[in-house]
Amino acid sequence: MTSVADPVVAHGQARSARATSVSATRDIRLDFFRGLAMFIILAAHTPRNFFTSWIPARWGFSDATEIFVFCSGMASAIAFGRTFDRAGWRLGTARVGYRVWQVYWAHIGLFFAVATLLAAIDLIGGFDKTYIGTLNLWKFFDDPGPQLVGLFTLTYVPNYFDILPMYMVILVMMPVMMALARIGPWAVFGAVGLIWLFAQRAVLEPLGMIGWHLGLPAEPWSDRKWFFNPFGWQLVFFTGFAFMRGWLPKPPVSHGLIALAAVIVLANIPLSNIGVREFGFDWAREWRIEHRDLFNKSDFGILRYVHFLALAYLCWTAAGEGGARLRAAGSGLVSRLWSGLLAMILKVGQQSLAVFVFSMFFARLSGFVMDQIGRTSWNMTLANLIGFAALIVVAYTVAWFRGHPWRTAR
Repeated sequence: MTSVADPVVAHGQARSARATSVSATRDIRLDFFRGLAMFIILAAHTPRNFFTSWIPARWGFSDATEIFVFCSGMASAIAFGRTFDRAGWRLGTARVGYRVWQVYWAHIGLFFAVATLLAAIDLIGGFDKTYIGTLNLWKFFDDPGPQLVGLFTLTYVPNYFDILPMYMVILVMMPVMMALARIGPWAVFGAVGLIWLFAQRAVLEPLGMIGWHLGLPAEPWSDRKWFFNPFGWQLVFFTGFAFMRGWLPKPPVSHGLIALAAVIVLANIPLSNIGVREFGFDWAREWRIEHRDLFNKSDFGILRYVHFLALAYLCWTAAGEGGARLRAAGSGLVSRLWSGLLAMILKVGQQSLAVFVFSMFFARLSGFVMDQIGRTSWNMTLANLIGFAALIVVAYTVAWFRGHPWRTAR
């Protein structure tokens, strides 16, 4: 067995087996569903947006965050897994570290961009609320010195800004999982499952082990922890990672599994926000209160995982092998329109980090504008469409810059 510290994986049968276990091509379904997640995330973060009545989170336990994290796990298996196979553990770890560095500065930039936007609005004044308060940034502006230290050390992580820190911690875990994979996939599954278990407050508290609860401090003046607990959410990330690495077999397409997944998704509706608020299932409201730990979003409760896997399986089968059903056939107007729309969704999915950062900023700006002009169905629809178009423009712009066009220009 090669050492974890080896800079280059030895040639031979072991390397071939590892190298062929990961997909060498990017699946169109990966970019498609990650692109959809970006649009959903924008809608979900725009204050008082009626579009959120139709996002997955309103109809079941899981939401666009699961899509984003799961697809990020799959994309990471492609982007970083091949580096571990080709160049060894140390260089693979170095590449992961470089990505963490990029995400870190994206997080810092996002915070200052949004905080500056809200502060500028409050400086203008004359509005019916203080906008820095909408994200509970009072402490930062009242005493910025300690909070700046906390911001850069990730010990001050306001709720609106905790997705990227979660992603960073999970990325840091990846080299550990790749090292464990040399023992066998079962070692990875065991570690992932154990870490998830110790992130479940509902499991540890009855056992008197709450002191063992894995979590990271979110602010220095209280015992609040990060809303998105990376030690819980790593379960869905490494599930996607394992599928793309070949550690988990591709699930078969069968009528039985489709029926089971459909039953799980439909059974979630009465227990969902829509079921309780719109359909009046009072028994479901009581059930949600008594069993909220099972679908706790912060620690990633088990029912969120079950619902997401069922929904993902249905979407995966509906898209067809290699996403064949997503590709338009024929040359008619509808086919051409769908082809153009598909290309834009895929581009957004391919540039998810830049699109995500922009969407979080745009959501606050859009919410402010809606506060001033009023939220009618027409206004909000127009605001959402403008936001979606902006995400597409950002994705194509970032892709253009990443293509280094100046290298081939005359």
